[in-house]
Amino acid sequence: MIRNLFAAALLAALCAGLVTAAIQHFRVTPIILHAETFEGEGGHSHGAEAVVDHVDAPGTPAHSHDVVAATVAAPEEWAPQDGFERTAYTTLATVLAAAGFALVIGAVSMFANIPITFANGFLWGIAGFLTFSLAPAYGLAPELPGMPAADLVARQLWWTGTSLATGGAILLLAKTRANWAFAVAVALVVAPHIIGAPASPDEPSAVPAHLATEFAAITLGTSLVFWLLLGSLFGKFSDVFATRKAAIPAGAIA
Repeated sequence: MIRNLFAAALLAALCAGLVTAAIQHFRVTPIILHAETFEGEGGHSHGAEAVVDHVDAPGTPAHSHDVVAATVAAPEEWAPQDGFERTAYTTLATVLAAAGFALVIGAVSMFANIPITFANGFLWGIAGFLTFSLAPAYGLAPELPGMPAADLVARQLWWTGTSLATGGAILLLAKTRANWAFAVAVALVVAPHIIGAPASPDEPSAVPAHLATEFAAITLGTSLVFWLLLGSLFGKFSDVFATRKAAIPAGAIA
């Protein structure tokens, strides 16, 4: 069962990751490249901080600053060249992130004893989108290069806590419908936003507001497509492997 789950997770991740990478290439990357032309013009830069592909609204495979390192102390630091090399590394990062997320929901499925099937894969995708994309984005919107941002560690800690709380709330409601469970779930979802995400520094930015808004919308839309594909394909492949195993006579070589 574990072998089948692992294989289904990786196949689903490969398919969903490649589709998402294609969407990123045509819809997300052009916005990022446009925003990079404004870096340093508004009095803000990332300084010596290296920005590597994160799953925007961190944790969703919807791109970020690609694999770009913006440094002052080491201006010669390696970064992929625009074009094929940059696209290749971004695609690889997206597929690897997809594999990681697929294995995470596979582990949750085993722990909670809620099998992922084609019938409920869509719901698993919705849950993943809410947990890793929409809930964190409510406090930390996807950011473009050149935009002021709070401390990276603080943002990562808040994103992690928000994802754990949201995922825990969804899992609790999936396992029980009691009134107390609903109350606890609401508290878990709301708590990170009451605490508040780390605030960005009050610095000017040359990045146009409409560009930031467009980027956030496309990033979340791409993330939704990714999660729906990942959940549905994961369920489909799980069903295929389960059916294949059931069709093999006992003692036969698979």
